[in-house]
Amino acid sequence: MAAVDYRSLAAGIVQEVGGEENIASATHCATRLRLKLRDDSKADKAAIEKLPGVITVMRAGGQFQVVVGNNVPTVYAELGKITKLIGEDAPADGDVPKGSLFNRFIDLVSSIISPIIWPLAAAGLLKAFLSAATQFGWLNPESQTYVILAAAADAIFYFLPLFLAITAARRFKANQFTAMAIAGALVYPSIVELGAAGAPVAFAGIPVVMMNYTSSVIPIIVAVWLQGYLERFLDKVLPSALRNFSTPLLTILIMVPLVLMTVGPVTTFAAQAISAGVNAAFGVAPWLAGAILGGFWQVFVLFGLHWGLIPIITNDLATQGYSLLTGPLLAAVLAQAAATLAVMLRTRNAARRQVAGPAALSGFLAGITEPGIYGVNLPLKKPFYFGIVGGVVGGAIAAAGGSAANAFVFPSLLAIPAYTQIGNFSLQMIGTGTAVVIAFTLTFLFGPREAEPTATAVEPGRPVTGTTATATTNDTAPATPANGARSGATAASAPLPTGTATATEVAGTVEVLAPVDGTAVALTEVPDKVFASAAMGQGLGIVPTDGHIYAPISGTVKAAMKSGHAYGIKSPGGVEVLVHIGIDTVQLDGRGFSPAVTRGDQVKAGDLLAVVDLETVAAAGYDPTTLVVVTNTAQLTGVVPVARGVVVHGQPAVTVQI
Repeated sequence: MAAVDYRSLAAGIVQEVGGEENIASATHCATRLRLKLRDDSKADKAAIEKLPGVITVMRAGGQFQVVVGNNVPTVYAELGKITKLIGEDAPADGDVPKGSLFNRFIDLVSSIISPIIWPLAAAGLLKAFLSAATQFGWLNPESQTYVILAAAADAIFYFLPLFLAITAARRFKANQFTAMAIAGALVYPSIVELGAAGAPVAFAGIPVVMMNYTSSVIPIIVAVWLQGYLERFLDKVLPSALRNFSTPLLTILIMVPLVLMTVGPVTTFAAQAISAGVNAAFGVAPWLAGAILGGFWQVFVLFGLHWGLIPIITNDLATQGYSLLTGPLLAAVLAQAAATLAVMLRTRNAARRQVAGPAALSGFLAGITEPGIYGVNLPLKKPFYFGIVGGVVGGAIAAAGGSAANAFVFPSLLAIPAYTQIGNFSLQMIGTGTAVVIAFTLTFLFGPREAEPTATAVEPGRPVTGTTATATTNDTAPATPANGARSGATAASAPLPTGTATATEVAGTVEVLAPVDGTAVALTEVPDKVFASAAMGQGLGIVPTDGHIYAPISGTVKAAMKSGHAYGIKSPGGVEVLVHIGIDTVQLDGRGFSPAVTRGDQVKAGDLLAVVDLETVAAAGYDPTTLVVVTNTAQLTGVVPVARGVVVHGQPAVTVQI
C-alpha cells in the first residue's frame, strides 16, 4: 500500500466538506478527525470515504467524524498548516447548529479530553508496568529508579487540571495561560496541604470547604468555562490601556477564590455522586452491568458515545484509584480484535485479508479497534455481532469478580498489568479469554468466506458489465519471455493468448485493451489527484495481480521513461494512450522495473512493454495501481471505460470514438 500524502488528504477533506469556511472547529481523538460543520449538507461523505487514508466517515455527537486510524495526529497537524482552524486564530463556532443537549455534551467532552488521550494512555501503561514490576519483585519501590519512573508516570495524572486547563481554554475561547494559573493554584502544594490537614479554612472570613484537586477533571473544566465569560466581560468594560494586564489579574483574583469556595466543592460532590451511582450498579448486579458494558462498549465507540463515560472513569481513578467501568472493556475490545483475526484467517479475499491483519494487531496490542470494525467486521456484519456476543459473556465474567484497572489505559494486551491489582484477576483473564475464544470461534466457523471472484469466459471483444472476472475464450497463460524472466528481468515481447481480443480501429472505433491482469477501478478512485481529476485524460486504473505489462493498442512508442514506469503509445488513427505503472513510482528510479521497449519502437496490442516486480513496489510503500489513460481525450469524439471488476490483459478496457 502506498504511503499516504497527509497534506493532500487534509486538503481533500477540507474541500469535500465545503471548504474551510464551512468548518467551525476541528479536533481529533485517537483515530478520528472530528469536525463541526456550519452546514452539514455541504459535506460529500462518499467523496471523503474515497480519499486515500480514510477508513470511513461517521456523523455522530453533532460532529462530522473522519476515521483515519492511528495517523490522525499527522492529518490534524497538516490541517493546521493549510487552514486557520487550529491554534490561536481558530474561528469561533457560535453559529454552528447546536443539536441536542446530549450531542453537545459528547462534543464538549471529546474536544477537551481527546487532545491528551494518548499521553494519558502512555502514562497509564507506564503506571501499569511499574505496578507489575513491583508486584513480581522486579523493581524495588524504595529505589531511586522507581521514584524517577513513578514521577514520569504520575505527573500527568497529578497535574491533570493543568493539562485540561489548556484544552478547555481552547474549547471555551479563554486565555490558556490564565487558565493554567487557575489550575496551578488548585494543585499548589500549600492548597493541597490545607485540604489534607482537615482543619477549618476561611477566605476573608468566608468558610471554604477544602477538596483535593490533584487529578480532578470537572472542577477545572467548569472554572475555565466561567473564566471565558469573565474575560470577555472584562475586555469590554476595561480601558484598552489597562486591559492587557488587568484582565488576567482580575480573572485570577476572582476565579481562584470562587472555585475554591463554590465551583470546586459542588462539582467534586457531583462527580462523587455519579461515581457512587456507577459503583452501586456494579455492586447490585455486577455480572449484568458487565454484560451490558461489555456488549455495548464497541457500539458506543462507533458513535463516539464512549466519551460520555470517560469523565466517570478518570474521576474514579482520581478519587478511589480504580474504575469498575474498565473491567468489562478488556473483553469487549479483544473480542472484536479476535473476530478480525478470524476473518483474516478465514477469508479468501486478498484485499480483505490485507486490511484484517494489521487491524487485528492494532486491536490486540493498542486497543484501537476502529480499523478492524470499519474495514472488516462491520461491513461483514456477522464478525461484529460475534464480537459483541464475546464481549457480553466475557464482560459479565470479568465484572462478576470485581476486576478493574487502576490506571487510565486503552484496553489491550499491553494494558493487562493494570488489571492485576483490583478484584479477581483470574476471573478477569477467564472472562477476557472466553470473549476472545467466542468471537474467534464463531467468526471462523460461521463468518463469510468471501471467496475471490472466479473468471467466466466471454466472447472476444465483448466488454465486461458485471463484477465477476472476465477471461478470454482461451485459458492459456501468456507466453513467458524467452529468457524466462517472469519476475522482473528484461524480456522480449510476448504474444497474446489465442482468442484474446485485439485492438481495432474499425468504423471510427478503437478498443484500448487492459495492459495487465488485475482489478479495474474507476479513475476517480485512483489515489492520485492528477489522474483522478481526469486532467491527464479519461481512462481507468487496474490494481495488478501480475507484473507483466502489455501494450493496450498497436502503434508507435512515443514515450518510454528511463525509470520503466510509464509508456506512451500513439495508434495509426491518432489515439494517444499512456500506461503509467504505479503511483509515484518514478521515485523508485527504475528499481524493480525491466523495460521491454524503447522510444520509437513499433508495438502491436499485446506486446510486452515491461515487467515490474510488484513485491519491490509494495516494499517501497508505493501503490502499484496501473493507469491506462487516453491523453488526447479532448480531441476525440468519445472515451468510455468499459472494464469492470477483475480483468485480464487483452480484454477491452476503454472504447474510443475517433
